[in-house]
Amino acid sequence: MLEGLKIVEFATYIAAPGAAGVMADWGAEVIKIEPPGGDPMRRFFDTIGSEQGANPVFELDNRGKRSIVLDIRTPEGREAAVKLAREADVFLTNVRPGALKRARLDWESLSAENPRLIYCSLTGYGLEGPDADKPGMDVASFWSRAGVGAITAPKGVDPFPIRTGMGDHVCSLATISAVLAAVIERGRTGRGRLVETSLLRAGVYAIGSDMAIQLRFGKLASTRPREGAINPLANFFKTADERWICLLPRQGATDWPQIAAAAGRPDLVDDPRFASPRQRRENGPALVAALDAAFAALPYAKLAERLDAGDLVWAPVQTPRELVDDPQAAAAGCFVATPDGRGGTFAAPASPARFPGADDGPKGPPPALGEHTSEVLASLGYSPSQVEAMIAAGAAA
Repeated sequence: MLEGLKIVEFATYIAAPGAAGVMADWGAEVIKIEPPGGDPMRRFFDTIGSEQGANPVFELDNRGKRSIVLDIRTPEGREAAVKLAREADVFLTNVRPGALKRARLDWESLSAENPRLIYCSLTGYGLEGPDADKPGMDVASFWSRAGVGAITAPKGVDPFPIRTGMGDHVCSLATISAVLAAVIERGRTGRGRLVETSLLRAGVYAIGSDMAIQLRFGKLASTRPREGAINPLANFFKTADERWICLLPRQGATDWPQIAAAAGRPDLVDDPRFASPRQRRENGPALVAALDAAFAALPYAKLAERLDAGDLVWAPVQTPRELVDDPQAAAAGCFVATPDGRGGTFAAPASPARFPGADDGPKGPPPALGEHTSEVLASLGYSPSQVEAMIAAGAAA
């Protein structure tokens, strides 16, 4: 789908490389500029004190790219980066604005070199305001500051961190859509533009339904423990064989009789304590206790059969280990085979959309650090002796 789109990625960690990685799956050519020493995510497992033979976190966001090492602090390294931007459709970066300005790799500088360039800046907090140049990562900018973590934790529970890259990958999706919108606009105008995304703004949008309530009414209910849920039917229940399910009734009261029937307690529908949504909310602990006892008497397979018979919205609560063997996850295309560069493949998460009939999966393995430096510089017109001189001078590697 994106064949012919050339992206220069001047970024590290997850959010921006993740956006470029998905677009690489979809056919874009992505050249990853790395600093001397490489993207720190290459050392992800070293950082947490673990020795692993592979790095699936880095592999996911960087498959199918070409890697070039440039030291943009040197005139030669910076000039090579500018030459790449001159030939690019998209320049995608998560380097802080101040550093880009000092290196003259900011929007104003590069758009003067290439008026058709779509320049995408992904930051922690945006390009304006007192914290525009503050470092940001998803646990801080997306999870904590944007309010996602606070409203996720049930009332009274201490703060806890988001899982690796979750906020980053939400921001990746926002960045992809923003870049491709700018590509469409450029098709009309012939000119590029500055595109801005941030972990903070992505986090606010991720909890947009709750934020809309907060902004409109000035208050927001907290997340409550199971027994005190605002809607006791929208909850989690455990079966006789110790499996948890997630149950989500649709709006209105239409699902209540089917839920009671699936639980083997159709009599609860006629109980005056549970006759209306308001009464079910006011008597929530009693209703949760009754359903806990009913569901706990049923094995998972039997309960699943009854919930499906009632056309109810529910799902098993699965671990990633269990998800690997979920036939529906496989059928939905959730996992793809990624080339390992040695003639084999390994399983990895797929990008988040499918284009039936198209080649929308990984186009190659993740690159070794600087694997394509000489190749990319040659494509820019550098002679072998010039490439050797740059490498000897430390401007490239």
